Amino acid sequence: MITRRFEYMDATKRAYLELHIAVILFGFTAILGSLIQLPAFVLVWWRVLLTSISLLFLINFRQIFSELPRRTIFQFMGIGLLVALHWLSFFGAIKYANASIALVCFATTCAFTAFLEPAIMRQKVKKYEIALGLMVIPGMVLIVDNTELSMKAGIWMGLSSAFLASLFGTLNKKLIHNTNSLNITFLELGSAWLFLSLILPFYIFFEKGVVLMPALTDWVYLLILALLCTTLGYVLAVRALRYISAFATNLTVNLEPVYGIVLAWLLLKDNNDLSQGFYWGVVLILAVVFSYPLLKKYIERV
Repeated sequence: MITRRFEYMDATKRAYLELHIAVILFGFTAILGSLIQLPAFVLVWWRVLLTSISLLFLINFRQIFSELPRRTIFQFMGIGLLVALHWLSFFGAIKYANASIALVCFATTCAFTAFLEPAIMRQKVKKYEIALGLMVIPGMVLIVDNTELSMKAGIWMGLSSAFLASLFGTLNKKLIHNTNSLNITFLELGSAWLFLSLILPFYIFFEKGVVLMPALTDWVYLLILALLCTTLGYVLAVRALRYISAFATNLTVNLEPVYGIVLAWLLLKDNNDLSQGFYWGVVLILAVVFSYPLLKKYIERV
């Protein structure tokens, strides 16, 4: 009995370590997106392709199509289109602004979820979630007002990315009971690649002279992005859920924009392009993000 208890404690500690590693890997996504010298569309196309190929070694391909109803498969493939649009807008925000702005905008995902989740899941509206969602607005106003005009397009792309992340995350929550997480990821990313591949000829036609093949350094960054920041990060996060509560997991995942912004400041020197008002907006948004799980736990106890 005592041995089992120590084994569980060791497994829990390992799960926390794995989850933090996963969150740091997720935070590196924006850094790599800034370093890769490819347009956002081409970057995302390669990312979903490489990640989908890697997932083939982790799933039972035949099981997916033999056990899942056709309707469920199409539902997850539809969500995959939202994932593709999310990543296009996220990396577009990096290219049109910078990694820090993209990550700050991504932190507003919880605000969008406060409005989308009750509507999609047909749940009772939680007033404290709506209040916290509205508190994000002043932070975004500070960021927009204290950002150069040339970066405004990147901010709107970042907010679109956060909205899409909230939307497909809520839809996943509604359907996730139908199969395991790795199968869902493969269906969504595989359909994202198919969707982008259908658009690719039109993209090439309208974007004359676009570079499709990555340079040597871009190949290195793409492989890190796909295999480490996406596949490995996701596997570690899913495995950690077996030993860590949903509350602790959400609180840890909220560190992603913090890790990402710190990494962007250290590695990309993004802070040189940002004003003091921008930082106050970041502080306000991150305060809302971190207060959400704490407030939720307090209200559910009362």
